[in-house]
Parts: sequence; C-alpha cells; structure tokens
Amino acid sequence: MSTRQEGAPAAPVRSRDDLVAWIAAGEKPKSDWRIGTEHEKFVFHTCCLTPVPYEGEDGIRALMEALIRRYGWEPITEGETIIALKRPDGETKGAIGGTISLEPGGQFELSGAPLATLHETADETQEHLCEVRDVGEDLGIGFLGVGFSPKWTLAETPQMPKRRYAVMTRYMPQVGKRGLDMMYRTATIQVNLDFGSEADMVKKLRVSLALQPIATALFASSPFTEGRLNGFKSLRSEVWRDTDPNRTGMLPFVFEDGMGYERYVEYALDVPMYFVYRAGKYIDVAGASFRSFLEGKLAALPGERPTIDDWSDHLTTLFPEVRLKRFLEMRGADGGRWRRICALPAFWVGLLYDEAALEAAWRLVKDWTAEERQGLRDAVPRLALQAPFRSTTVRAVAREVLAISYSGLKARARINARSQDETIYLEPLKEIVASGRTVADDLIERYERKWGRDIDPIFEQLAF
Repeated sequence: MSTRQEGAPAAPVRSRDDLVAWIAAGEKPKSDWRIGTEHEKFVFHTCCLTPVPYEGEDGIRALMEALIRRYGWEPITEGETIIALKRPDGETKGAIGGTISLEPGGQFELSGAPLATLHETADETQEHLCEVRDVGEDLGIGFLGVGFSPKWTLAETPQMPKRRYAVMTRYMPQVGKRGLDMMYRTATIQVNLDFGSEADMVKKLRVSLALQPIATALFASSPFTEGRLNGFKSLRSEVWRDTDPNRTGMLPFVFEDGMGYERYVEYALDVPMYFVYRAGKYIDVAGASFRSFLEGKLAALPGERPTIDDWSDHLTTLFPEVRLKRFLEMRGADGGRWRRICALPAFWVGLLYDEAALEAAWRLVKDWTAEERQGLRDAVPRLALQAPFRSTTVRAVAREVLAISYSGLKARARINARSQDETIYLEPLKEIVASGRTVADDLIERYERKWGRDIDPIFEQLAF
C-alpha cells in the first residue's frame, strides 16, 4: 500500500474528464516501458521467532534508522514517526531506487524503481536483500518470504503506526471477514507494467486478469496458519475472496464491449473510499463514494471537491486482481524469495511487453467465459496447479502460458554481462510446472515428513 508524501498542492478536479485524463497520461511509447517490482517480507526476531513491533531497540523503527545511517536512505515521516524510506532526490545507491515502506503488520516492502530490464530488477532485489540482511543481523532480525504469516495469531501481530491503516482497520470488519488478515498477515510480490495506448491497456488488462489465477497457482506459498496446515496452497489468495467485494475481484466488466479508461473510472467512482488526506491528517470517510466527493457532497467535507491527488490516493485503495492506475499492477502472487521475486516480473513482461506474445496470450484466453474465469479464481487458492479447467488442469494451462512468456522474453533479447537473456528468470516456474509441485506443496511435505508438524523450521528454510 503506497505511502503519501507531501508535495506541491495538486490541481483541483473539475470534472470526470480530468479523472480519465489522469489515467490516460500514463500512456508511454514502447521504448519507455519499464518494470516496477514490489515485494513484501515478514520480519521476525531470530532468537525466538516472534514478530517485530515498531518500537524498541530491535524494532522496525530501529531497522529503518539503521538503513538510514548505513545505506543513505532518507526518512518519510508522519509527524515524528518514520513510516517509509526513500533515496535522496536524484540519487541511488548502487541499483536501488524506489521506496521502502511498511505494511500494516510490519511486513517490510521494497517498491522498486522503474527499470528497463529484468537483469536490473534482479540486481535491485539482490542489493536490497543484502542491505536488510546486513542491518537485520545486527538487530537479531530475519526476513521470511511466504504469502501468509505461518505462525502468529492476528492478536500477536503488531500494528504499524501509519495513520491510513487506522481507518482501514476500523472499516475492514464491516465489509468482509478476512480484511484484517489481508492487512496484517499477508505478503505478496507484485509488478507494475506500462501501456502504450487505450487499446493496449485494454488488451493487457484482459489478458492479465484472465491469467492472474495461473500466476497465483505458480506462486502459491501459504499453506500454514498459526502453526498448522490451513487446507489451502495460497491462503493469501483465499483471504482476498472475503475482504471487500466492492473493491476486489476479477472485474468482469473489463471484458465487455466499450471497455476503456472511462469505464474503469465509472467503476472506481462508486468504490467506497477510505479517507481524504488534508494537512497531514487522514480524514475518515470510509464508505462514501468518490462520486459523492466529485459532486461536493462528502459529509465529512461538505462543499469541498477533490484534487487529483485525492483521485490518485483513491485508486490505491482499489484491490482487484489487476489494478489500473497510470500503469497496470499484477496482484496475484504470494510472497517468495529472490528467485521468485525475479520470476514474477519475468512471467508478466514476457506475456505483455512483446506484441506477438501478447497476441498469443489473448488468443488463449479470449473465449474464456466470465464464469470460467471466476471458477479458476475460486479453485486455485485451494488446489493451485491441480485445479481443473475445462478438460485439463491449471498445470497444463500454466505450461502453455510459460511457453508464450518465454517466447516474449526471447524476442526482447535483453542480454546481461554473462550473455544471458531474460528467460533465465523463468527457471523457477519451469521447474514448478515440470514437477507439478508448488512451493506450498513442498512446504506441506516438509511439515508432514521432515519437520514433525513443527512450523519453526520454515523461519530458517524460507528466510532470505
């Protein structure tokens, strides 16, 4: 979830057309398309495998302060509270730009810089992990790469002092049973990708929505809750099915005639808001629509109309399987370690950034019905690659999709210093499809056969 930073006053929104234009301004020529990768990690005390609170000599704040001192990050604050880190303007340290932010339960996130190649993504990820491991070792802090907190109860999970999270924590139980689990106990890998035109956006959005359950299956890594098997391979994905139906899901309207920027704006206008940010404070307006705000009818701010920053903020509080802002955000994958952090953007870049691959992917999914797409979404959290689809399984579909992605990366022909192209980052996914075993399947077997049904070894074996 993004971190608001103070800046120059934003332009007022005069009409719905301004909202459409703001999204359309994300269009870029292909030469300027970039890859922005985000990944979250659970943070734990290595001595006793307990979650790390914000305060204390070995807390999250101490971790961020050490990154400031040792590696030159700058704080982003709310009052005196450090809530995120950024690089000094115009400066990067090695490969890393972007920001480091805190998710509600202390999940530690790198929102990476927009990069030209997957090789740069791999370097950025590796450098970030080296930094946090270096600082964490001194503090007795470790980092875990899975999709759902495997050991701690919700009550045991700390809450980060980020003001927008207080609004969400109050509102979530009113609209679903798993919203607090989503906030405090899930972790993900995401990638943000560009589009060149409205038609390009629509095609990419349709392909990525249809195939998001395939990504969920390939990256499934959350079979545990509170130290026990939970019956799912991606509990993180299952949690989203009962979080808030108004702002989540597979967006069937995207596949209807007339889809474009305006249609997405119409959808977003009626998604309930969480807050409005004014003078450093988050004003709780949870449940009100942005449409009412646009009409000056927001009860908490009578007569006031939104700025374009309010619109940008609102779009960050929509959580469909693929989110449209000024780029497309792929949201289907569980958290994971370095190879999988690199594999997720590779999967989607191969499918969406080469014209022939995108067309092949569209041919694969264009006759899938809304019911079939939703059926995939509903089945994959529990069954992953074994989920049925038509006369076959998700595993077989994933094999075909990976072949398309591989062809797209081959066509990009982006070579590193070792004369390797970007297809190397698909290797973990090729291994999963070849074996039919996800990370979740391997974890379940270890838990049953090697760990004696003790969850604690996961903190060593899946730590960064």
